[in-house]
Parts: sequence; C-alpha cells; structure tokens
Amino acid sequence: MKKIGLTLLCLGIITIAYTQDKPKDNQELIEIYKNDQADRQTDNIDWNVVTKRDNLREIRIYELLDSNKVQTSKDYHNAAMIFQHGGNSTAYGMAVKLMRKSIELDSTANKWLLAAAIDRYRLSKGEPQIYGTQFIRYGQGKPWERSKMDTTIISDIERKEYGVETLAEQKVKLKSMNSKKLSELLEDGKTVNEIIGFIKNEEVATSQYDISENGINSFGYKILRNDKKQDALNIFKLNTEMYPDKYNTFDSYGECLLLLGRKEDGINAYKKSLELNPKNKNAETIIEQNK
Repeated sequence: MKKIGLTLLCLGIITIAYTQDKPKDNQELIEIYKNDQADRQTDNIDWNVVTKRDNLREIRIYELLDSNKVQTSKDYHNAAMIFQHGGNSTAYGMAVKLMRKSIELDSTANKWLLAAAIDRYRLSKGEPQIYGTQFIRYGQGKPWERSKMDTTIISDIERKEYGVETLAEQKVKLKSMNSKKLSELLEDGKTVNEIIGFIKNEEVATSQYDISENGINSFGYKILRNDKKQDALNIFKLNTEMYPDKYNTFDSYGECLLLLGRKEDGINAYKKSLELNPKNKNAETIIEQNK
C-alpha cells in the first residue's frame, strides 16, 4: 500500500509540474490580432494608414519570434494572420509556415487560415489557387470574381476538412458577394424591423440582396458596431431561424446575448453552436469561462 501511495504521489507531482510549465497564450499577440481585425472592420478603411500599421505589426511579430515568445497554437495562429495581410510572397510564406506550426501543436485547430495562406502564396507567385478562398474585383463597382484556380489538385472533401466551401458552395458565395447589401436598405430609410420583414419574404436564390447566412450576419455586426444591441440581436436571432443548422449563427447570437447581459440565454446559444460544430473553440472557451 505504501508503494502504491508513493507512486500516486509522484504522478501527482509530475502532473502538477507539467500543468505549471505549460505555456500560456501570449496576451500581446492576442491584442495585435484584435487590432489587425479591427482595422478591417470599419466602414471607411484608409488603406495607407492600415498598411503602415500592418508593417509595424510584422516587425513586432518577428521580434516576438526571435525572443521565443510565440509558443502556443493560438500564438502561431495570431502571428500567421498578421503575415496573411502582408501583401507579398515572403509574408504569405511566413503565414503558411506559422499556420502549419499552429496545427502541429493542436490538430483540432481551425485550418481555414492555412488554406487561405496557401492560396495567397500560390497566387503571389503567379500560380493558381487550389482551395478557392481568394476573390478579386478589378475596380470599384466591378463584380467580384474568384481568383484563378486549379480545381483538379484537391477534392471538395479536403476543402471541407480545411473549413473551405465546396466548389458548388463557392458559386453561391460569389453570387452573395455580388448581391446588394442589406445595409443599403438601412441607408434608404428602412427600419431594422422593416428589413427583417423584407428578409422573411425574400427567396435566397432569387433575391437581389445578400440574404445568405454571412450576409445577414455581417449586417448584424454592422448594426452592433453602431451600438444598437437590441436591433442587432433581432437580426442574429433571425439568422438562427433562417439557418438553424449553421453553427456561426448561434455563435453570433450568443455573443450579442452576453453583451446584453443575458448570460444564461447566451451560454445556451453557444452550447447550440458547439453542438453543431464540436470544433468551435470560441464557443468552447466562452462556455468554460462562464461556468
């Protein structure tokens, strides 16, 4: 009995030591990532300003890498996103390298950014993309097009594994991108309730407006940025009703509920999101934080 107890005690010490030594996500990298995203979510982006900020962010990431302060899967993901916005082959190559490391450290990590980085890297070298994450338009007011692509190298199965739309879904996405935005109705003087009624009476396939899951979700966040939380909540709720099998609709709905102080309802929405997509780490983290 004494030997067993001693063994268990030793194992306990080893477990505690391992937990203490496990690296934590770099908080500075989290802030850098947030700032990168915030720069791209404003209505009128000054790209001269953002490009300068992107360059400074890249320099800082190199410093963090050199000082061994990029250690966790999330750290590598956040660093990869900065280089994804670098604008040249060197930066895109770094994004690919960093995302491969992120996935090496956590096999459950979202692989979409790796697919996007690979596509951008190939296009920057004059080669066609293979996943189909990149779209372009040649001038203001021109329609969006999918950047040149080789559809034969990988299958739709691999695209789905990497969180990328199938070829058929990409055609639907392209239609949505070239549709009118719901925010135009708001600019024309319609209320959010009137727009909700409009959406309910539209057919997704034939509407001139983008009433896809992403289209409605983006509209909800536009309203949320204007600090109209209840109106945004109504839009996010509508999205869960129109697309009840899509995990991201419940993720956004849960976020807005929490912002309104409705903690129990918000966590239930996140649980539904996690049920629809067990790999949704954002939902998993928020549920854990609110136990």
